[in-house]
Amino acid sequence: MALAVQWRCGVATDTGLVRASNEDRYWMDDENGIFLVVDGVGGHAAGETAAETAVEVIREELRDAPASGNASDSAKERVRRAIAAANNRIYAIARDSDDLRGMACVLTLAVVDASEMVIGHVGDSRLYLVWNGAIRKLTSDHSPVGEGEDAGELTEEQAMLHPRRNEVFRDVGTRPHAADDDGFIEIRRCQFKPEAAFLLCSDGLSDVLPSLAIRDIVERYRGDPAQVARELVQAANEAGGKDNITALFVAGSEFHGRTPEARERHATTRMRPAPPTESGAPRRFFTGRIAFLFYGMLLGMLLGVLLGGALHALKG
Repeated sequence: MALAVQWRCGVATDTGLVRASNEDRYWMDDENGIFLVVDGVGGHAAGETAAETAVEVIREELRDAPASGNASDSAKERVRRAIAAANNRIYAIARDSDDLRGMACVLTLAVVDASEMVIGHVGDSRLYLVWNGAIRKLTSDHSPVGEGEDAGELTEEQAMLHPRRNEVFRDVGTRPHAADDDGFIEIRRCQFKPEAAFLLCSDGLSDVLPSLAIRDIVERYRGDPAQVARELVQAANEAGGKDNITALFVAGSEFHGRTPEARERHATTRMRPAPPTESGAPRRFFTGRIAFLFYGMLLGMLLGVLLGGALHALKG
């Protein structure tokens, strides 16, 4: 694991404006570079129990498992084992309780070691990477609508408004799994640069805020990652707050966001191009031509008057 903290992290979570309770859970271990967001699934207390169980088991697995061999390969296997252990614990608890039967959760787990990040993901929570003014979703939504969006069959806006948005075909807890089962845990590996940042969130955020709106809030970062997380949650509530909302934000040591002046210049550049004419040429081209003709005519009239005066003097 990392020998020194090379990032700053902060989190915010909220019930939202519609739900009666918050079934989202999270865990941050910034010293060891472990970050987790869990979204519980199930009625009454079942979703909360599933999410809490996932956090408890993954924390136990990752804290107790020794790091050995190749760092990235070790992290990948540890992530797989931890999520599978959480899955099987949730399944066993639900199997033995009528009240909790069918409970499950979806989750996104990131383990950062130096400059590399290993992501373990099941369901429709998300991880976004923000770097160099751009935002990129690194996880796939394991849902029919998410597949359509990732394949380009649906726009982001269409996916956000789709009536089947909340359906998922992968979860943690409804059936037993081995760590390496096909179609269970999605594993991604990527570089995490000091000038980058990333965000883990539940779908209560991503279902109401498009990625560009998320990026714009992230780029307000001025050294307080918890403030960014709070602003994201607030924006999600202002957009309807239809579900529980959790935002866990991690900024690299050299991530500074964008200054308000740079954002304003960028917006001005994008929003104020020269209006095109029907032929596609900028309007200022025609404005310059009209001015040229006008001054040419004026000069001609003046020369005409002077020439006429000269001729009149000669005749006289």
